[in-house]
Amino acid sequence: MKVVGTIVMVTILLGSITTGQVKAEASVYRFDFGEGNVAPGYIGVSSTERYSLTKGYGFNIPEHMKNIVSSGKGLHSDAVQFLSTGVKSKNTFNLDLPNGLYEIKVTLGDTARSSVAAEDVYQIMNMTGINPTDKFQLPITDGQLNIIVTPGEEGKTYTLSSLEIIQISEDPITNRTIYVGGDSTVSNYYPLMTSERGGWGQMLFRYLKKDTFQIRNMATAGQASRGFLNDGQTEAIVKYIKPGDYFLLQLGINDTHRNSTITRDEFKSNMRDIIQQVQAKGATVILITPQGLASDFNEDSIHYDESKYYRTTTLDLAFEENTVLVDLNWQSSAYFTSIGPNATSSLFLADGLHPIREGAKQLARIVVEDLRNQGIDGF
Repeated sequence: MKVVGTIVMVTILLGSITTGQVKAEASVYRFDFGEGNVAPGYIGVSSTERYSLTKGYGFNIPEHMKNIVSSGKGLHSDAVQFLSTGVKSKNTFNLDLPNGLYEIKVTLGDTARSSVAAEDVYQIMNMTGINPTDKFQLPITDGQLNIIVTPGEEGKTYTLSSLEIIQISEDPITNRTIYVGGDSTVSNYYPLMTSERGGWGQMLFRYLKKDTFQIRNMATAGQASRGFLNDGQTEAIVKYIKPGDYFLLQLGINDTHRNSTITRDEFKSNMRDIIQQVQAKGATVILITPQGLASDFNEDSIHYDESKYYRTTTLDLAFEENTVLVDLNWQSSAYFTSIGPNATSSLFLADGLHPIREGAKQLARIVVEDLRNQGIDGF
């Protein structure tokens, strides 16, 4: 059994310390999962810890949990594994909380590709590596957090090493948010601040004021319009997005892959469905066309790639659905032409499609500068 730590909660008044029991007035909650020694200031939670009303935390189905070793040190040298998973699974870790807005910081164990779900929808997509860490805002309106680590890739293990939960506000409304949808050229890579690869959605924060937006990147590698619409990412965005929020959407690369069965008409229909669901919540949709390949230079060293990835269909949709448009394809081509073929190649992996960290920064910069030039509020 995991040894319980000596400090469990820090209350709003910083006046009481509890051991092994969650207090309703607490504003900071820290959990260390697994069966090793417990880090100072954390509650130790073994896989056998069943939720009880008395404690106010625990696993809903501990029979479907397992203690495992993790490759990290100290706090992250152990974890628990979810043996049954799924966004809608009841095999969750539960924590009683006063209603309000919380920041949830999640650190996993060793993982090939795992997503985090809470309140029956995705919250973080496809975390990878040893002890990847990320965070998200979550409104609690029913008095309890229900969280699970779930497949980002079938056949892998889905582990949880630690949680830190901080109450931001008593009002369960998320801060103004930029949601991002897309594929591997857009998605997050881990560790977030030092990854070799990068997606432009991961780098948006560098060009935005921290106190203006939170950014929720729901893009995933290999994603096409059909999957983004039907496999939970659109559902997660629509659940929380609100007036004043933005949704940046770039798809088309995988829709036009040689193995894809998605026709131009289906792509347009899928994208229109996503757009209209978000617009119905009063949020602003921003469509973005994918950049071309690093090798798309002609004999005059002009970068040109305007016919790929259903670009013209995205342009048509922006007009028909009255959305903001960033033609990243055209604008990135102008940038690549200005720096030349060699410098352009240095911004990408060998395949010429997937940007490294610096390439992702430049694409994010182009997106934000274009939105600023269009006079979009907040940019």
